[in-house]
Formats: sequence, C-alpha cells, structure tokens
Amino acid sequence: MLKTVVIVFAISLFPINIIMAADYDLVILNGRVMDPETKLDAVRNVGIKDGKISAITTESIKGKETIDASGHVVAPGFIDTHYHALDGLAVRLALRDGVTTGMDLEWGALNIDAWYAAKKNKWPMNYGTGISHEGARMIVHDRLELNDPVDATTVAELRAEAGKDGVIGWSETRSNIEQMNRISKILDEGLRQGAIGVSSTVGYMRTGVTTYEMFEAQRAAARYGRLTAAHPRFHPSSQTPTESPLGFDELFTNAFLLGAPMIYCHDNDYGWWEIEEKLQMARAKGLNMWSEYYPYTAGSTTIGAEFFRPDSWEKGMGYKYEETLYDPSQDKFLNKDEYLDLAKSDPARTIVCFIPPRKEWLPFWLKTPHMAVGADSMWSGLSWDDKYEEYKGHPRTAGCHGKVLRLGRQYNVPLMFSLAQFSYWPAKHLGDAGVDAMKVRGRLQVGMVADIVIFDSKNAKDNATYKAGEQGLPTTGIPYVVVNGNMVVKDSKFQKVWAGEPIRYPVETQGRFTPASKKQWLKSHTIDSGGIKPNVKPMANSKAGLKESTGSKETASSELRNLHSPSWFAGRLPKNADFCCEYHMLLARIEKRKTTDRPSNARP
Repeated sequence: MLKTVVIVFAISLFPINIIMAADYDLVILNGRVMDPETKLDAVRNVGIKDGKISAITTESIKGKETIDASGHVVAPGFIDTHYHALDGLAVRLALRDGVTTGMDLEWGALNIDAWYAAKKNKWPMNYGTGISHEGARMIVHDRLELNDPVDATTVAELRAEAGKDGVIGWSETRSNIEQMNRISKILDEGLRQGAIGVSSTVGYMRTGVTTYEMFEAQRAAARYGRLTAAHPRFHPSSQTPTESPLGFDELFTNAFLLGAPMIYCHDNDYGWWEIEEKLQMARAKGLNMWSEYYPYTAGSTTIGAEFFRPDSWEKGMGYKYEETLYDPSQDKFLNKDEYLDLAKSDPARTIVCFIPPRKEWLPFWLKTPHMAVGADSMWSGLSWDDKYEEYKGHPRTAGCHGKVLRLGRQYNVPLMFSLAQFSYWPAKHLGDAGVDAMKVRGRLQVGMVADIVIFDSKNAKDNATYKAGEQGLPTTGIPYVVVNGNMVVKDSKFQKVWAGEPIRYPVETQGRFTPASKKQWLKSHTIDSGGIKPNVKPMANSKAGLKESTGSKETASSELRNLHSPSWFAGRLPKNADFCCEYHMLLARIEKRKTTDRPSNARP
C-alpha cells in the first residue's frame, strides 16, 4: 500500500536534517521508473524541486513530502490531444485516469487569449487548444456573435442556435472567396494569439467545406509552422466513392505540400490500416504526422451528425439503428423513427454509436507505433463536487487510459510501448512542431517537468461501462498523479490544487493572414498567354515553351470569360458535372479551330 509521508522538523532542534529534507519539495521512493524515450526501466528514487525532476537516483533522498511507490510504476504523465472534457467532473475523471495534460485539438476554441486567461490558476491539469474551424464558420455563415471564450462545452448549444433559421450554415454552406477569407482571418487571429494549431471538424462539414477552403485552413496554420488536427471528411464511411481514407488523403496532401505537421484524429474506423501505413511511410520521409485512437467499440457525438442519416448509416454502412444507436440519457437503443425524431427536434443531443468491426480491429491499435491514445473525452455538464455516478455519456471520458492498461495486459503489449502511446509520442511530435512546453514533458528524466503518474501495472483498470450509473466510474489503480510537481490526485482522491500550466505558442504582435484572390492566384500560377487556357511557366532553354501565336486568342479568350464567372475562383460553381464537360468541350472546340486554321500542308 502506498503511503504519503509529510516530514516536519523543529528548526531549533534539527538544523542539519532540515537542509537535507528541504533538498526536494517531493520525493518518490522505490518505484519502478519507466521512461519511454531513454527506455530506462529500473527501481529508482525521484526528487522533485520547483516543479522539475531534479534527481533520478539509487541513493537515499529526502523531501518535504514523500511518496512510497514500492510495487508501482512511476511514469510520465499522460498527454491527451483529443480532450473535450473541459468541466469539473470530467476533469476529475481524466486525472483519475492518469492524464496530466488535456488539449482539445479537434474542435478547439474561439477567442484564444481569453480562453487561456480563464483557466489561469484555476485548472488542475495542463491545458491547451487550437483555433476552431467550425467556430469560425459559425461566425461567418450563421452570423453568431461569439465574443467570449467558446469551446466544446458549448458546441451543442451553438449548433442548435446556428440551425434555428432552418439553415445549418457552418455545416452545409459553401464559402465564396470573401467568406473563405473571413474564415481564414479568424483562424489567423487565433494562431497569432498562441493557438496550438487549426482544429477542424471537417467531417461534420463535408458538404459545406470545399477542398480549397480546407487547403486554405491548413495553409493558415502552416504560415506559423503549426499543425492541423482534424476529424476527417468521410469518417467513418466504408463505401466508395466516399471511403474514409479519402479524408486522410485530403489532409495529408495539404500538409505534405505545405510542409506542416498534422494529427489525424481518432483513426479507429474503416481504412485505419491504410492510413497507418501511409503515416508510417510519411514519417520515414521525415514528415511530422501522427494519429490517435481510443480503445472502444463505440463512438460518441451529436445525433444530428450527417453520417447518421439513413442513406449513410443504414444504406451505406448497413447498420441497424436499434442495434447501434444508444441514447445514454434514456439508457436505451433508438429505433429508426426515434432517431429521426430526435435528430430533428434535438440535433445537439449526445448519443453513443456502436461500430461492430471495431471489435476485431481494436487489439491492433494497441500495438501500432505513433498511434497516440486520445480519449475524445466529453464534457459532463457537472461540477468539481458532483458524484461520478451522475455522469451520462461515453465511458471513454472516465476510463480510456485505464482500459489501454487492462487490454495491454490481456494482449501482451509491452508496457513501455503503451507509455509511449500515452505520453512520449504526443510530446515528441508536438515538441518537433515547436511547442516548447512539450519538449520538457512526456519523459521521465532529470530536467523535465514533473508531470508524473504512479500506477499499479498489474491491476490498474477502467471501471466505466455503457450502463447508466456506471458511465462515469473512475479508473482504479492510479493512486497518485503529479502535475508540475504538485499532487493533484493523492491516495486516489482528487485534490483541489490548481497546478495546471498553459500549453501554447507565444503571442505574436502581428498576424500572418494573406487573403486569397483570383488575381494573385493567376499571377503566381499562370503565365499570360492571351487567356486561352491555364499554363505553367515554360522551362528555361526548352522547346516545350509556348509560341507567341497559338490560335485565335480573341475568340478563345472571350469564350472562356463567358464560361468563367468573375467568382469562379473559390466560388460557387455549378453543382453538377455539366461544368466539367462544358469546359473540356470548349477546349476541344478551340483545338479544332486551331487545326482548321492551319494550311492544308501544315504538319500537325
């Protein structure tokens, strides 16, 4: 049994011992120290001073407070980059699950500076966020006035408010060039204020967000050298031509060409094997890209999500509502009629969706390199003092990391590998992306920040289930969690110690927004050839360059101008295939005219 010992000395009686004891603020003795970067795995004593690890030694050490970690693992605190659990009870559950840093890099937030300020000296774990693509679209397309800090805890209400006029603009409305620039400018301002990257739920906006808008969103982050983290387009479709890996290909192509980092959020659905293979190939080429998973056969989101509609969920994926869609508030599965009614009347309602193939896939996620554990934990709507049994929602909020530990024992996963998934790989990738706070976390080494979890490797496990009243039962077997040198979980009890530090980039004085425009695009990517058709710059010293006269320029140019409205660049072009056919038919007519104009003896 672990014990915490507080050492108190009478100054006048023990002056020498005072100095020895005060060498460290906290010491952790006799634990199995494991560091996933150096692969240290040995019984050591750990000394902590001023929030940093000051000693890892076999020598006897003393401190103001002592934890006897005999029979327990001492490891880097868990880092969760997919963390929506931004209220009292949900944070307590995450800490009991070993999480010392929780960042929402999928939905993100708005008004970044104010968001960070609201948590200063009021949060028990380290905190961070990205700038929200969805939130920016709500401002532009739904005209919501969002001047206060906004994050995932209010997304249900915001989505409901946005749809009151019958048009869900953030999800379904395509941006013209002016709107796209307004969205990009909001993203840029968040990045200027220190957001970790661009957070995009493009999978919920797949009919509204054009591929060019997604490219511009990723470009906004790339201008700062920062990442884009996204819930991808087409997730979790298994049907052609909307297979889930196509959503990955979109994000990957943009990130590769922009030279920017990328997180592929919750890669735990159809096509994950293809995506992980591509990510491993990308990293082998030096690209900073990785993914996340959570170890459950069910997901959770709002019932109004596009992919639950019958043409996708029922016809496309072949799932039956009464077997796969569970409402935790009612503690029941929904039939199709109940789903349709709730999707219309309460689209922001949180539901749990079971994905049958995940049962076969899940063991392999535990063993995939650089696939970090991201709980996708949800907000609870409850306070710091509410009971765990009151939580209603997906059990991943309470037990994600504990479940990985339990399943790791079941499937013989090396514990060091699981620790890398928990801590080292997210810290390594974020550090390589320039997040300085992550360069000193995710490792258990001298000089690193003292974010530490102490757990029983033989018995730590999740307890939360899908059953009402059990959805928020906390993980057991993790009796101590240390954040920045402070115990925030002590003897398996949450301590109201506001030890969390911000994880962010420095605020910059000037933004880097550059508006997209047709004029600038043409200047950068075409040459002036009389307006016949787009061309690349001719190669130097090559016969492949364009000749000065290539046909009837005036007529061709006129026809193309008629075809392309002034808003063709990133605008709302015809939605059917006629545009593509018409464009190529016009080019064919131009080529035919050029042939007709040639002398009869001219060579082709």
